[in-house]
Amino acid sequence: MCSWREHWVLAALVLAALELAALVLAGAAHAQPTLYPGIGRAATAAELAAWDIDVRPDFKGLPPGSGSVAKGQDVWEAKCASCHGVFGESNEVFSPIAGGTSKQDLNTGRVASLSDRSFPGRTTLMKVSTVSTLWDYIRRAMPWTAPKSLSTDEVYAVTAYVLNLGGVVPDDFTLSDRNIADVQQRLPNRNGVSTDHGLWPGASLGNRKPDVQARACMKDCVTEPKVVSLLPDFARNAHGNLAQQNRAVGAQLGADTARVAPTASPGMAAARPTLPSPASESSPVKATGDSAAAALALTRKHNCSACHGLENRIVGPSFREVAAKYLGRPDAAAYLASKILSGGSGIWGSIPMPAQALNESDAGALARWLAEGASK
Repeated sequence: MCSWREHWVLAALVLAALELAALVLAGAAHAQPTLYPGIGRAATAAELAAWDIDVRPDFKGLPPGSGSVAKGQDVWEAKCASCHGVFGESNEVFSPIAGGTSKQDLNTGRVASLSDRSFPGRTTLMKVSTVSTLWDYIRRAMPWTAPKSLSTDEVYAVTAYVLNLGGVVPDDFTLSDRNIADVQQRLPNRNGVSTDHGLWPGASLGNRKPDVQARACMKDCVTEPKVVSLLPDFARNAHGNLAQQNRAVGAQLGADTARVAPTASPGMAAARPTLPSPASESSPVKATGDSAAAALALTRKHNCSACHGLENRIVGPSFREVAAKYLGRPDAAAYLASKILSGGSGIWGSIPMPAQALNESDAGALARWLAEGASK
């Protein structure tokens, strides 16, 4: 047994240990959010520095560096032109970077074409009002496939090249943290920003009330339709059925271009090739042995079997996969004949199938064979 003196010493040690534990826990609790105790940790200085890279319109946060227009062109052609075009004209996916600005805009700081409803589009240099926005976005988001991979000097160079495309800086210009504020004074739309609208309520921002008064027509409003583009009937399915190439949810579902448009465009109907159709689209007839053998012979004659096996994939899907995909579709034969003649991509992957140089009779026979199950 322990003596009373030993008990006293042991009790004092236990009390000291409890007090020390309480201090440690109190410090930990103080360092963590009170709403979620025990979850997460404080960010390190390196983590904060990697995240806090924004550049403000007054250029606070802009790192030192420089880059010439010539160097920017080299970087652009290597890492940017595939999406945005060599001259910022972009491709069929991305919006143009340059264009729509004039020398007069450089003087006034307001892009006149932004107020022109007949102008075909809006480019980046027409809309952006601060060089810092352009610099910051290139730095954090570009290239599309490798964001934040550009060095600081490369960002300066690419920004200089974009500004050169809009005539903001000359061909021999070098953009740097020392002269970027001067370049800001030549940006075409630098004076085009306004807080005098309902998106920025408050007396200090120029507007006391938000624009939610609902004074515009909200019931039985007369709208004036305006056709801005037209897809001719013969081109509707040139690149595959758009409905099968888009997500099933969201704003852009894609039109079912396998179907003929409800109202044909004048003069366009004659341009659509006349495609052979099966004898009865509503009730497909099982292919006979002779017709299946003839279809297989056609696949060899026209080299279809170089890319498609009967039951296995080669370059494209197997014939049985195609047959299974369109099994039961009423217009399968006509649709497949169209695809054979016009080619397409996107339905079975990124590798396109070129248009096939065979007559409509052979295309129709192959299409009917596929629609009926691609039997041997």
